[in-house]
Amino acid sequence: MIEKKTVLVTGSAGRVGQAAVNGLLKRGHNVRGFDRAPSPHLPDATVADLCDLDSLTKSMKGIDVLVHLAATPDDVEDPVNNLFPPNITGLYHALELAREAGVQRLVLPSSGQVNWFRNFEGPWPLDETVPVSPKGWYAATKMFLESIGHSYAATHGMSVIIARLGWCPRDAEQVREIADETIYQDVYLSPSDAGRFFSGCVEAEETVSLAILYATSNPVDKQRYCLKSAGEIANFEPQEQWPEGTEIILGKRWEG
Repeated sequence: MIEKKTVLVTGSAGRVGQAAVNGLLKRGHNVRGFDRAPSPHLPDATVADLCDLDSLTKSMKGIDVLVHLAATPDDVEDPVNNLFPPNITGLYHALELAREAGVQRLVLPSSGQVNWFRNFEGPWPLDETVPVSPKGWYAATKMFLESIGHSYAATHGMSVIIARLGWCPRDAEQVREIADETIYQDVYLSPSDAGRFFSGCVEAEETVSLAILYATSNPVDKQRYCLKSAGEIANFEPQEQWPEGTEIILGKRWEG
């Protein structure tokens, strides 16, 4: 029997956010959304910014688990104005309000980009013990997220799962980028596998204090990330492989 949780997904209108929402709904959980854009097919969703503290406080009420996906999802021009506010200040607001609301678990999505150069160098598969090698400022904000996640587990006794995600493409351009490189196909994360992964994080045992888990679909050539901990803690086993799932982004499966 699955213990139904009430889950707040920030960034619920984004590609990974929608995948998380769909996976959680399929498992019977009560899901609430929060995003600057309307969240498709999710009636209980707030349209607001992370700096709207009144709206964010209301969204936290009665929540068991926060899946905090709201962020600028890659390196951008002018990071001081376009990357740091949502990824640092927004993270601060979300975690502090979750703590004040008594949220039991934080699921904090990081990125495989924190291991960017080791993705190419190995030794594979990379696990949570491998020293980080961030691609750029976006990955640095995810390293900040991972660090403060450790603090919330140790200082506030919250259950924290840090998720180093593979590449779940947002649009046709990113699908083409993945199609051009086998290494990107190896770290591809399909929307359906992403939904299964986040459901597993929400349903993980309450005894989990702090964990770093990798999430990808099945590789095409080489297992770049170690999924052992994701299997043990979140009961996650990928079911798909590139290009399965691209039909969700493109309307039809990639055949290039």
